[in-house]
Amino acid sequence: MDRSKTILCIGAGYVGGPTMAMIALKCPNYKITVVDINPKRIDAWMSDELPIYEPGLDEVVKKVRGKNLFFTTDIASSIRQAGIIFVSVNTPTKTFGAGAGRTANLQYWESTARSILEHAEEDTIVVEKSTLPVRTAEAMSRILKSGSKDVHFEVLSNPEFLAEGTAIQDLLDPDRVLIGAMETESGQAALQRLVDIYAHWVPKEKILTTNVWSSELSKLVANAFLAQRISSINSISALCEKTGADVADVSRAIGTDSRIGAKFLKASVGFGGSCFKKDILNLVYLCEYYDLPDVASYWQEVVTQNEIQSQRFVQKIIQKMFNTIVDKKIAIFGFAFKANTGDTRESPAIYVSQMLLEEKAHLAIHDPKALDNAKNDLQNCPGNISFYQDPYEAAEGAHCIALITEWDEFCHLDYERIFKQMTKPAFIFDGRNILDHARLHAIGFNVYPIGSEGLSHL
Repeated sequence: MDRSKTILCIGAGYVGGPTMAMIALKCPNYKITVVDINPKRIDAWMSDELPIYEPGLDEVVKKVRGKNLFFTTDIASSIRQAGIIFVSVNTPTKTFGAGAGRTANLQYWESTARSILEHAEEDTIVVEKSTLPVRTAEAMSRILKSGSKDVHFEVLSNPEFLAEGTAIQDLLDPDRVLIGAMETESGQAALQRLVDIYAHWVPKEKILTTNVWSSELSKLVANAFLAQRISSINSISALCEKTGADVADVSRAIGTDSRIGAKFLKASVGFGGSCFKKDILNLVYLCEYYDLPDVASYWQEVVTQNEIQSQRFVQKIIQKMFNTIVDKKIAIFGFAFKANTGDTRESPAIYVSQMLLEEKAHLAIHDPKALDNAKNDLQNCPGNISFYQDPYEAAEGAHCIALITEWDEFCHLDYERIFKQMTKPAFIFDGRNILDHARLHAIGFNVYPIGSEGLSHL
């Protein structure tokens, strides 16, 4: 196949896999290969049990796998064959040295850049798909230009704006596709080639082009703004509980203001996922690096408020359950950081569970898709923890239910059955405000939502 029509994605995770599957579906004249160093992950992509859960992903992959979408662990050969290489490797928060706890750990990214330099034999476009600090493309360009071979590399930034749980729909009908390129003749030519790929199904007016630095920063800032809205409404939820206001009413009232809008104003136990916390801390680090301490402090507070919200949720459980949860069984409904995904990275459930275990509670954890990840997340936590595929079994004999993830199926459980088999008095702490609180109270539960007064029989 024409090398210009051959695309490689290095990294078969939450971003790389679905994105390449969609490109393969919409661009049948392109050959798409996804490569990863983890053979188990690649085997899973080629099986009936994909390594990630995403509504609609199975159908897309099955339509194109083996036709123009392929999975492999052969990095060297794949790089040699590709004209366009997407880099979608993990960029976790650094845990050591300078910038620990804030800036991104770029060791996997740099290793990937050096592999491309080593194995590429012809001119290649390299596309940053991972979330990276501003001006990382400059560093990648320096690495790629350090070789002795007569090969030209052009580096583009194409950040992802996918939301887990709706990734396929986000890929099918994106709000925008953002592409950043160097403002040189070769940079603009490379940009146009990537524009042409997305133009197979994305309207031209939704494909935004800019310079590389603006593209890189836009990803961090978008996540920071979204997280800031969540932390803002969560901070107000605490005030609502003290004053008798209802955070749902407040959210609805301010959300109708066209200058504000209704999205990301739903109070909860807190935000999670691989992006928000990591990207905000990255932004904090950048602000500190460029000697903007006040700006850094502002964005740091967004993360702090999120942590406080989880702490406040646990404190409420302890307080309402007579100031002790020692040896009490607590059913955790939901462990994924949000519904319709099995991803538990930075899930509020991790921190809530850890705090409850510190108070000597017994945990019974249920999640439709995230139990394996939950077991990994809590494997080093001392205490009494059980995991259940069946929510009714998890709730049997429990003193309370702590709902952490907004799975729709939790709204349709038989709560009369659950109430009968729980220890009395029975409590429900709705960390997502998705349940019918009045009905639960009528059944006999003591119900405590986020951001409004509880309904108690005590």
